[in-house]
Amino acid sequence: MGDLITRFLITTLVMAAPMLIGAMGTLFIERSGIINIGNEGFMIIGAFMGVLGSYYSGSALVGALTAMGAGLVFGLIFALFTVTFRANQVVTGLAINAVAEGLTSLLFRQLFGISGVVPKIATFEKVSIPLLSQIPILGPSLFNQTLVAYLGLLLVPVTAFVLYKTKLGLTVRSVGENPKACDTMGIGVNRVRYGSVLYGSMLAGLAGAFVSMGQLSFFTEGMIAGKGYMTLAAIVFGNYSPVGILVACLLFGGVSSLQYQLQATASAIPYQIWVMLPYVFAVAALCMYRVRSKAPACSGIPYVRD
Repeated sequence: MGDLITRFLITTLVMAAPMLIGAMGTLFIERSGIINIGNEGFMIIGAFMGVLGSYYSGSALVGALTAMGAGLVFGLIFALFTVTFRANQVVTGLAINAVAEGLTSLLFRQLFGISGVVPKIATFEKVSIPLLSQIPILGPSLFNQTLVAYLGLLLVPVTAFVLYKTKLGLTVRSVGENPKACDTMGIGVNRVRYGSVLYGSMLAGLAGAFVSMGQLSFFTEGMIAGKGYMTLAAIVFGNYSPVGILVACLLFGGVSSLQYQLQATASAIPYQIWVMLPYVFAVAALCMYRVRSKAPACSGIPYVRD
């Protein structure tokens, strides 16, 4: 029984980590007043470029940096259209997702052939924390993870501190609530939104790399499988709070872990039923908590200076 619980907790954190990293970055984007539907695309390009960087360099660190750089480039494109050109943010985000999906599919087939077989790449290795990793049940699940997973957990208190205890966080939140008042006070609204988008897209790229280099050791089409959208669900479910988002990501990760356990034990039931379980749970959570959600007052509204 103990081994079963340990495996469940390990898988829960592994499944939650990319959503948590992506959500911590997207929280800044959302708080600045930008609706980030394009997070799926940022994660897709990050997953692909992470594998590509790791393959050609032989280094997981280079792969992670490449993924973050790719997310940054796509974030710049997203910000250019939504902030500068004031395009519809939802439509632009969906376009980013479509472009990322198509571009990675094309490049992957061109580089590795139709079979899509990638030679061995450097992946994120687990780092065991002495003594703590020996604690029964909790030790192997919490203190024997990759550095990127630890980073995801560390981002929660850091994000909470920056958003609620610093001038930068106050500025980001103020821009999302009342950009006109911020502009009157001399705050560069577009500059803040650009910075938020670039930071969020960079973390989303790293989150995508964790999927391809932490959960797996290869890239395949469709591997992000809606995780970018689930980060948005986690933000709404968590009421735009870093701690609430952590709880939401752990719940979503737990349901994802549960579906793997059920696939292995309940073989009589079609596996597609269990595969859709995390998404059904996410939709149900959104329906239950959307009324309580505290989205920024000017979320999704482009700022036009008078």
